[in-house]
Amino acid sequence: MTTGTPHYDLRRTVVLVGLMGCGKSAIGRALAARLGAPFLDSDAELETAANASIAEIFARDGEAFFRDREAEVIARLLRGAPCILSTGGGAFLAQRNRTAISKQGISVWLNADLDVLWDRVRHKNTRPLLRTPDPRATLAGLFEARKPIYELADLHVRSERSYSIAEMTDRVIDALVTRPDILKVSHDPTP
Repeated sequence: MTTGTPHYDLRRTVVLVGLMGCGKSAIGRALAARLGAPFLDSDAELETAANASIAEIFARDGEAFFRDREAEVIARLLRGAPCILSTGGGAFLAQRNRTAISKQGISVWLNADLDVLWDRVRHKNTRPLLRTPDPRATLAGLFEARKPIYELADLHVRSERSYSIAEMTDRVIDALVTRPDILKVSHDPTP
């Protein structure tokens, strides 16, 4: 058994993928803090570049325009130093994004059940895809349509309702250390 303080060497960007509400931003921030790496959010970067919210971009320019700008932002961020990158729920659906991620980083699917996702997003009005007469049915449709694509992610980490952010962060780190080409861990000897 290895003891001592762990030191992490993040060698490639870790891209968190999954449906809205799976915890990409919260887990991403905690993971970045634990690994001593920058945390970036492709949606936030896109909003800054466009000087508009995601909802405004969708309403003004449509989803196709948004997806093109999203792909450009993700490609730019992947070219930078290794980081933890949270992506929008639809980003991983595009083959061009999956290809860029697999070339320059690793994808980690935060896999949460529909009920967990619904509990986390139902009181938020910042989700343009859920601005429908029946947002839960819309979320269920997105869940079923996107699940086979999320399953293409390099690593899968199960997200349960009972897990804290710290527990989920531990689970993601456990998955990442199985890939020393992505995350190398060393330990200070115990005194």
